[in-house]
Amino acid sequence: MVTIIKKGLDKQHIQRILANLKTKKGLNAYEYCGKVKLQQDPLAVQKALRDEWE
Repeated sequence: MVTIIKKGLDKQHIQRILANLKTKKGLNAYEYCGKVKLQQDPLAVQKALRDEWE
């Protein structure tokens, strides 16, 4: 969403515009902690993925 604030608007008008904005819910990363079960050490997987480019 784009909000256009034009030059010359007073502070109260800008605050009303910003107060009417709807905020977007964020991602709860803690919900996914510990969900991935790996067979290898994570650093070994990371190094293998980085070495694929060579």
